[in-house]
Amino acid sequence: MLEAFNEIQPGIGDTMRKFIQTLPLIAALALGTSALAQTATTETVTETPVAEATADAPKMVNGVLALGEDLSKAELGTTYAKEMIGDWELQCVRTDQESDPCQIYQLLKDGDGNSVAEVSLFRLPAGGEAVAGATVIVPLETLLTAQLTVAVDGGKGKRYPFSFCNPIGCYARIGLTADDVAGYKKGAKAVVSIVPFAAPDQKVDLNLSLNGFTKGFDAASEFNPG
Repeated sequence: MLEAFNEIQPGIGDTMRKFIQTLPLIAALALGTSALAQTATTETVTETPVAEATADAPKMVNGVLALGEDLSKAELGTTYAKEMIGDWELQCVRTDQESDPCQIYQLLKDGDGNSVAEVSLFRLPAGGEAVAGATVIVPLETLLTAQLTVAVDGGKGKRYPFSFCNPIGCYARIGLTADDVAGYKKGAKAVVSIVPFAAPDQKVDLNLSLNGFTKGFDAASEFNPG
């Protein structure tokens, strides 16, 4: 494996992993003691509000008691891992709907355990030529003209073009037919192959486990990209 690929660890998701950070509001409360009470007779104590009220601040009662912020609303749109189904992670997006939309995800590593690529897969509405869609993200050092190849259990496989690149990596957005999905359900593993830009005479093969694919595919939500 080339050193360039070993150093790349695309985020989806990382696309796809956001954490809500809150800064705690620290309030100092002075509790009177007999000694302090004596000093208080000669001092004037003035209360200073810790924070001025703003449109985004939590609601206050009588100007001093915070009612708190509903985190279920603040977290809308964030991604979370709902469960592992075999070797696939069911990733969902928090919404205010009855059920959250989900897709299945898998991080692909090389033989040394380095993160190299990632695959996200979702179902498509019935009636189209493609019954599922997938996004594959690979390192920026990939030779794009060589395209991406996916083969199941040693079969001939299919080649897919790359759509675009950004600072995270290069993306291939592929469609899977009913026959493709049937092959994934029956298979044990798929091999995702890419070619390094720095070594166009070499090929990098990454194993995509199909353990749990059938159940994961059924659990994934149906999306309409149009």
